[in-house]
Amino acid sequence: MTSQSGRHFLQIPGPTNVPDRVLRAIAAPTIDHRGPEFAAFTTELLAGLGPVFGTTGPVVIFPGSGTGAWEAALVNTLSTGDRVLHVETGHFATLWRQMATTLGLYVDFVPGDWRHGAAPEAVAERLAADTARTIKAVCVVHNETSTGVTSRVPEIRRAMDATGHPALLLVDTISSLGSIDYRHDEWGVDVTVAGSQKGLMLPPGLSFNAVSEKALSASRTAGLRRSYWDWQPVIDANKRGYFPYTPATNLLYGLAEALRMLRAEGLPAVFARHDRHAAATRTAVRGWGLEVLCADEREYSSSLTAVLMPEGEDADKVREVILDRFDMSLGAGLGRLAGRVFRIGHLGHFNDLTLAGTLAGVQLGLQLAGVRIDPNGLTAALDVLRDS
Repeated sequence: MTSQSGRHFLQIPGPTNVPDRVLRAIAAPTIDHRGPEFAAFTTELLAGLGPVFGTTGPVVIFPGSGTGAWEAALVNTLSTGDRVLHVETGHFATLWRQMATTLGLYVDFVPGDWRHGAAPEAVAERLAADTARTIKAVCVVHNETSTGVTSRVPEIRRAMDATGHPALLLVDTISSLGSIDYRHDEWGVDVTVAGSQKGLMLPPGLSFNAVSEKALSASRTAGLRRSYWDWQPVIDANKRGYFPYTPATNLLYGLAEALRMLRAEGLPAVFARHDRHAAATRTAVRGWGLEVLCADEREYSSSLTAVLMPEGEDADKVREVILDRFDMSLGAGLGRLAGRVFRIGHLGHFNDLTLAGTLAGVQLGLQLAGVRIDPNGLTAALDVLRDS
């Protein structure tokens, strides 16, 4: 490391930078999680969490990672041997598929090129062909963190409804919740999966399931074994302001503060901020003469941008130079994209000057790594920030 002064630039697409006020909230003294003060706190916290998911239904919180939230969504709604439809949009969609197989589910996998989101037409085609109604759930990653591609969930829901198929819709919002417009109830999602470490501006450690009435009904007959990940004990305890286990008390303090920040800015303003930062980043990428991995402008992610390197150039070398010279972390290419892309995170606690510094570091790093680019890319991005 040749430059160690100043703060580290954490520009991966999660975990994201945690605001100082959230860190201070987490540092508050721990209180009795069985006492009346905590019960009042939990009741208020859960009431404030629903609008972020766009739901008036229950949101179940577990101490865990997004992977835990994946598992909770599956084991609460499905039985061994059930058929589920997974759409391949990138590395994390593939991992969710692998989990489903490990749990004893039969996975019907719709292949993808990792440059496009889940195609509503492909989902409709598979469901329409399932005349025996053996498919029990459709699993979609809303914002694929490995690719910077956002699937069109409302269109997928409409495609499902057009077939009259009763399958549940399970959606991963781990890198979109609190950053990209999302509406659990309005879009007819049955289980929304989320984690704390991205748009919610917290450290890793909390996982979430927002649950529809249809999903709750399915959970009463679902046969997959579950204990820790069982929704019902959590929902029952939450009615009294408690949890059926020791909760991650101090992370919940941080969550309450993060929700206050989101309310103060207003969710529409939060989404607009992410949209303009993403637009400025894509402008820089194109200005450099490089390619945005996402191939459909309807599916551009407002949480991150994956940059496809020219043939013969090593994305990991660029990341190494940027980390060593400028103390900035960028996301690596995952799975089949290893060495081919780097990912710029622009979500969470983030503003214009943070983005300007990030893009300046990327431009300098590309030049130092010997990648031929047009240095006007940064200026073009700054113009977007100035004029939007």
